[in-house]
Amino acid sequence: MSIFKAYDIRGTYPDQLDEKMAFRIGRAFGDFLGKGPLAIGRDMRSMAPAVQDAFMRGILEAGVDVVDLGLCSTPQVYFAIGHLQAAGGASTTASHNPAGYIGFKLCQEEAKPISADNGILELEQMATGPDPGPAKGQSGLRAVDTLEAYAQHVAKWADLARPVKVASDAANGMAAHTFPEVLKQIPQIEHHGLYFELDGEFPNHEANPLKLANLADLSKHVVATGSELGAAFDGDADRCCFVDETGRPIGNDIITALVAREVLKHEPGAAIIYDLRSSWVLPEEVKRAGGVPVKERVGHSFLKAKMRQHGAPFGGELSGHYYFRDNWYADNAEIILMSVLNLLSRSDKPFSEMLNDLMRYHSTGEVNFEVPDPRAAIEEIRGQFADGRQDDLDGVTIAYGDLEQPGWWWFNLRPSNTEPLLRMNLEADDKSRMEDMTAKVIQALGVEPEA
Repeated sequence: MSIFKAYDIRGTYPDQLDEKMAFRIGRAFGDFLGKGPLAIGRDMRSMAPAVQDAFMRGILEAGVDVVDLGLCSTPQVYFAIGHLQAAGGASTTASHNPAGYIGFKLCQEEAKPISADNGILELEQMATGPDPGPAKGQSGLRAVDTLEAYAQHVAKWADLARPVKVASDAANGMAAHTFPEVLKQIPQIEHHGLYFELDGEFPNHEANPLKLANLADLSKHVVATGSELGAAFDGDADRCCFVDETGRPIGNDIITALVAREVLKHEPGAAIIYDLRSSWVLPEEVKRAGGVPVKERVGHSFLKAKMRQHGAPFGGELSGHYYFRDNWYADNAEIILMSVLNLLSRSDKPFSEMLNDLMRYHSTGEVNFEVPDPRAAIEEIRGQFADGRQDDLDGVTIAYGDLEQPGWWWFNLRPSNTEPLLRMNLEADDKSRMEDMTAKVIQALGVEPEA
C-alpha cells in the first residue's frame, strides 16, 4: 500500500519512508504551501529526529521558513500552528502504529488538516515524481519551545469544583511528555500515571487504546489506586479512551454524549458533530439537550470541516478523537479529559453511575474483517439486506426500525482508510438482538472477524 493515506502519510522505516523520502516530502510540502513559517514537531520514535530533520531540510530548500518544535505531541503541534500564527505545520509521527513506523500529519494555517481530498495526493505526485530542482531563495530555521504555553492552554479547560483522583496510561507515548506539564497547572488533580517513560519501542503494550487488551493494565491500575476514572492515551496523544472507577471500558460515543449535554447547557441550539458509527443514543441525547446532531463520515478531516461549516463547539469520533472549536477545531486528548473531570467534580455520583443511563443500548464496537475485496463485500451485503434503510455516507449503513419502536437495529460496513480491512459496527436496543444480528451479518460476509 502507498504511504500516502487518506488522512496522513505513514509507512515503515526505512524501507517505505527513509530520510531521502522525508526530504522529498518536505520539499513537496514547502512547494505546495509556498509560504511559511511551518511549525514542525516529532514524536519519541527512534528514527523521528533524523526523519524530522530531513523533512525540515526539504521545506527549507523550497524557500520556506521553518519553526522546529522539537519533541512534541500532535495536539501540541496543532496548538503551535495556531498560537504562532504559522502558515501550517506537521507532526512527525506514526500515531498508534508499531515501533517500525513513521510518518507525517500535515496541516495548513489554523491547524486545518491536509488530507487526500485537499493535498496529500498532490504531495504524493510531487514527492515521487521528477527532481524538484535547485533550492529556492532564502529561508530560515528557528527553534521554539511551546510546551509550557501548550500546558497553560489545556489547563484553561479545567474548572474543577473539588479535587479529583485520576489514573492515566501514556503507553510510553507523547502524553508522557505533555500531560505532566499540564498537571503542574492544575494542583486539584491527584494523578497516578502508568507507562510515563518515553519509549518508541512501546515495551508495555501497543499504543492503541481502542483495543480492549491495551486497557487491561489501566483498568487494574484504576482499581489498585482507588482512582475515580482512568484515561488511556495513544502514541501521539491526540486520542483518549476512558475506563470508569471499576475498570470498565467506556465507548467514546458515550463520552461524546456526556460532554455534549454539558456543552449545550452553555450553547443551546448548537450543532454537535459525530461520526456515523456512533450509538443512536448520541443524537438522541443531543436533541433532548436542545442541540442539533450532525452526522459525518469517519475521519478527522471530515469532522473538522463539518465543525467549521456549522461553527460547532464540540464533536467526537468513536475512535477517541474529540474536537473543540476553541482549539482551532482540532482534536485534543487532554482537553476531553479536563472536560470529563469537570463533570465528575460536580457530580454526587461515581463515574460509572454518571454513564449508566447513556449505556442503554447494545453495540459490538468496531469489528474488523480481512476480505479480498472490501468494496465487493459491501455490494454483496447491500443485496442481502436490501429490505433495510440504506445510507451511503461512508461505506453502507443499513437500519431496521426506529428508536421509538422496540426491535430496532442497524449496522455500518466501511473499508478502512488506513488498513486493508473491512470494519463493522452494529447496535441494537436489546443485547440478544445485537448478538443475533451480528451473527447474521458475519454469516452473510462469509468470513470470521479478526481476533
